Amino acid sequence: MTFCLGIKCEDGLVAIADTRITSGSEVSTAKKIAVHQGERHSMFVLSSGLRSVRDKAITYFEERLRQNGSHISRSYQAVNALAEEIRRVYNEDNDWLIKAGLHFDLHCIVGSQLTEDESPHLYLLYPQGNWVEVSRGTPYLIIGETRFGKPILDRALRYEASLEEALRLGMLSFHSTEASSADVGPPVDAVVYPADSFAMREGRFNAEELEPVAQSWQQAIEHAVVQAAIPVAPLAESLGIADGGQRSRVT
Repeated sequence: MTFCLGIKCEDGLVAIADTRITSGSEVSTAKKIAVHQGERHSMFVLSSGLRSVRDKAITYFEERLRQNGSHISRSYQAVNALAEEIRRVYNEDNDWLIKAGLHFDLHCIVGSQLTEDESPHLYLLYPQGNWVEVSRGTPYLIIGETRFGKPILDRALRYEASLEEALRLGMLSFHSTEASSADVGPPVDAVVYPADSFAMREGRFNAEELEPVAQSWQQAIEHAVVQAAIPVAPLAESLGIADGGQRSRVT
């Protein structure tokens, strides 16, 4: 399983991805973010699904950029080009995957600002090659393990957030997922793109570097549980189980 998150805010784009790869009982790490950087050309691609399908599609796409990249000046054109390469891989491999009992399940998040774009864009690309662009109302996309990291983003993330706040919420979303999914884990790759900068900033953070974030988040959740004793007290009392919060853990 994978955790890949893309966020679009007023100040730019943030991408976060875990690096854990599981195959049966074997666990390894691999980068799930591909960054393409040129003069007035900044783009990242996050992907989830079969590793072999992902690698083939990204390889085809990178070759296309090398040969015809100068003709791609808007983000939607780049997404359409990647979609065509995904369909190409589907046509080449899907029958063999079906025979092996596997599914063509490649999903991608594409964040970019190209030469003629007035602002950064963030897209979700489906296995069929169709895509959607994020809106201000829901300025993020998750692929892979999507269940556990969504609540904090739905509650707290706003388009007006700064890049630092978007990164902060993204890391908390990752830790919420890691706590409930054994297939998601560090190291974590992060990419930040300030709008109109045409310069991607990348970093990789290991478990030791992420531990203070995890501890802070755990303590905040436990404290919130304690604080909820007051508004929940009338409900507990009506059910005959009120204890005044005496047995709640205090941090």
